[in-house]
Amino acid sequence: MTANRNLKRRVRARAAKTGESYTTALRHFRSTLTGDVMPEFRSLRFAVAQTTVRDDPTNSTELRQSGAELRRMMREAHQAGARLVHFTEGATCFPSKLVMSSAGPDQVGPSDWSRFEWDVLRRELAATTDLARELGIWTVLGSVHQLSGQDRPHNSMYVISDQGEVVARYDERTLSTTKVTYMYTPGAAPVTFDVDGLRFGCALGMDSHFPELFMEYERLDVDVVLISTTGSVPFTTMVANETLAHAATNSYWASLAVPAQHSPVAPSGVVSPDGEWVAQCPQDGSASLAVVDLGHSTPDNVTNLARTWRRRTRSALRERAPVLDAPS
Repeated sequence: MTANRNLKRRVRARAAKTGESYTTALRHFRSTLTGDVMPEFRSLRFAVAQTTVRDDPTNSTELRQSGAELRRMMREAHQAGARLVHFTEGATCFPSKLVMSSAGPDQVGPSDWSRFEWDVLRRELAATTDLARELGIWTVLGSVHQLSGQDRPHNSMYVISDQGEVVARYDERTLSTTKVTYMYTPGAAPVTFDVDGLRFGCALGMDSHFPELFMEYERLDVDVVLISTTGSVPFTTMVANETLAHAATNSYWASLAVPAQHSPVAPSGVVSPDGEWVAQCPQDGSASLAVVDLGHSTPDNVTNLARTWRRRTRSALRERAPVLDAPS
C-alpha cells in the first residue's frame, strides 16, 4: 500500500503541474511500473451537468424551459467531445410535494398526479431522445416515470443511448418518508449499462445515505456510479461528502449531478477512485458542465489493485475462524 500511496502522490504532482486529469497523468507512469508495454487504456470523455430544476409539473411553460435547457447542455457536452452527459434528479421537473398535494397548497397530502402535464413531458422527452440520436451522445437524466392504472409514478433516471433509445431506467429505491407516503412507488433493483468498455451504475435521491447500495455496485464491477440528487441545500452538501466516500471505499469513479441553484455550496462534479474531486462546475448558480476523461488501464492499475485487495480482505473476514485463546 505504501507503493500505491507514492504512485498517487507522483500522479497528482504531475496533474497539478501539467493541468492533466488524474487519469491522463496516470498513463505516463504505467510503463515504468510494469517494465513492459503499457496496458490497454480505456477512456471515455464524460460531462456532468448542473441545470435549473423547476418544481411545478402543472405548468407547461416550466416543463418546456427545462427541456430546452437540457438540450442546450447536451449540445455543449457534444461540442466538448463528451460521449455521455449526466443530469440531476428531476432534471425535467422535480414536483413539489405542496404543488402536487391534494390537500395543498399549504398542507402535504397524497399527490394528485392527474394534474401533471404528462403530454408536455412526453413531447420534451421525445425531443431529447431525438437530439441524443442526432448528436450521438449518451444522456442520463432524472424524470418522473408514469405508471399505469392508479399506481403512483417512479422517481427515475432514464438512460438514453447514442441511438436515441431509452435502454435502461433506474427507479429510486430508498424513498424519503414524504416520497413513499404521498408521492412515489419505490424501485426494486440496481441498474447498470456499458458505454465504450466502461460500466456505469445509477443512484438517485436518498440512495446516497445507504452505503450498501454502493457496495452492491462494486460487486457488479461498475467503473462509474452516476448519482443524481436534488433535495435541500444541507442535504446536497451531505451527499457531496458521501460521494467522496463512496468513490474511495469502493475504488470507482463517481459523478454527482445537482441543481444549478445548489452549486454555491455543492456544485456538480466528478470524483476519482481515490476520493478526490477531479472536475467541478462553477459555484455561481449557472447551468453549466464539468468535463473529464474517465477510464482505467487493465488489469493491473492502482484502482483495480485496491478493489482486489478489498475483496480478498472481505473474503478472509467471512472465512476466518475466531481464535479461542484464554486471556493471559
